[in-house]
Amino acid sequence: MSQQQPTSDVSIDEIPVDIDNTQSEEIDPADVPNEIESITRGLAGEHPPTNPLVVLKAARWWYIHGKGGTDPAFRWAIEWACHLATDTPSDVERFDEFLEYLVTVGFANEKQSLRAV
Repeated sequence: MSQQQPTSDVSIDEIPVDIDNTQSEEIDPADVPNEIESITRGLAGEHPPTNPLVVLKAARWWYIHGKGGTDPAFRWAIEWACHLATDTPSDVERFDEFLEYLVTVGFANEKQSLRAV
């Protein structure tokens, strides 16, 4: 027997994809799953994740629930995953845009507090 999921909540792993809330312009921090919030905060911190698969998990969530391919959290996660895979320098301007976006979304009141994570 197979277990059916509601049509508004599908997933390919433990992180649900809310179909009704995809590619929205506004993210409510309370709607971000704990694991994705943790990875996202880690990407902003002094010691970001070093496993590209973990980083891509967050990228996928931000792509689906954020602004798609233009979402700053998605773009930074992809940038960081590329850095991990190729050991090339990452784009400082993209990182700054990511930090500003997290402040706008409501993860922090100022960019500097995100770096202390």
